[in-house]
Amino acid sequence: MKIAVVGMGYVGLSNAIALAQRNTVSVLEISSEKVDLLNDRKSPIVDSLASKYLKKKSVDISATTNAEEAYKNTKYILVCTPTNYNEKDNSFDTSSIKSVIRDISKTKFKGTIIIRSTIPIGFTKEIQKKYKNLNIAFFPEFLREGSALHDSLNPSRIVCGSKHSHAKKFLNLLIDCSAKKNIPTLVTDPNEAEAIKLFANTYLAMRVAFFNELDSFALSKSLNTRDIIDGISMDSRIGNHYNNPSFGYGGYCLPKDTKQLASSYDSIPQELIKATVISNKKRKKFLIDHLKNHSAKRIGIYKLAMKQGSDNWRESAVLEIIKKLKIAKKEILIYEPHFDEKTFMGIKVFNDLNEFKRKCDLIIANRVEDGLTDVANKVFTRDVFGNN
Repeated sequence: MKIAVVGMGYVGLSNAIALAQRNTVSVLEISSEKVDLLNDRKSPIVDSLASKYLKKKSVDISATTNAEEAYKNTKYILVCTPTNYNEKDNSFDTSSIKSVIRDISKTKFKGTIIIRSTIPIGFTKEIQKKYKNLNIAFFPEFLREGSALHDSLNPSRIVCGSKHSHAKKFLNLLIDCSAKKNIPTLVTDPNEAEAIKLFANTYLAMRVAFFNELDSFALSKSLNTRDIIDGISMDSRIGNHYNNPSFGYGGYCLPKDTKQLASSYDSIPQELIKATVISNKKRKKFLIDHLKNHSAKRIGIYKLAMKQGSDNWRESAVLEIIKKLKIAKKEILIYEPHFDEKTFMGIKVFNDLNEFKRKCDLIIANRVEDGLTDVANKVFTRDVFGNN
């Protein structure tokens, strides 16, 4: 079966590779650079498993900038384009999805459009009303940056946001392309599927905020954060996952999804979701105030990305810390192996870790890795478990 995937980000590429194990997949992407990389069997994103899978001859995948070529003879078109949050409108910017669906409607496509981008509640039904000649379904994704392909192959669950038979067939297609057996599945209406995605990510953001506030308390009172978290995580109702303190949640999903869900409440009473967004801002301010008073002359930022194994620093908490330390007239250096430019935000970027470590008096690291063990006395982190 031929499948088209629109967009070559984390979601698009991981879906494309997973499906290409048993199908012919064509990826439509506006960046010719990314197209060339994929056609050379190189991953355009940092994902070690994706790089490994692309070397397999059995993965039938190609990329193009030509929509007609990508859509020709396809049964399914997956829309995996970005939906950034528009602060002015208090909603996701769904213009890229609308543009793709509008272009598809002008073709002779008779298959099913699968939206995998995160969207506001009610979007699928609204767009389906507009294009009655198309079959449109929403399948929320639950992927982590840096391990997107692993999560595509081993999904925690698959939610099908349509009760149409064509959507259910795609659900079985995803199951067939998974490495995991006995995957939990749920078939529901699109509104509920859209809500599942937003509430799931908001809960994770709330959990991050909770453990960060715990750590702020412990740091202020000179208490051992690790001991406190270990003690409460022994309760099986709480568990020992998603409990590692950080500088604040960031990345593609949690910041925008929490804001979107909060705005969706409109006149419905809510405080917890709004408080999660506020808590994340206050966590960053708390750490910035703590660092401003440090005696270090040269402060190093160890990687811009918010988590290990990722090259994404969109809305990373570290960016806010950099801005405020610059205002405080601190001398800052950055180590970022995934950055090709010599400067970032007017700050010198190092690709050589040893040189970076030598020149820094203090190193700020959201996540601690093996390369910092020899300078542990210089490192400021809130990472108590050494994982994401």
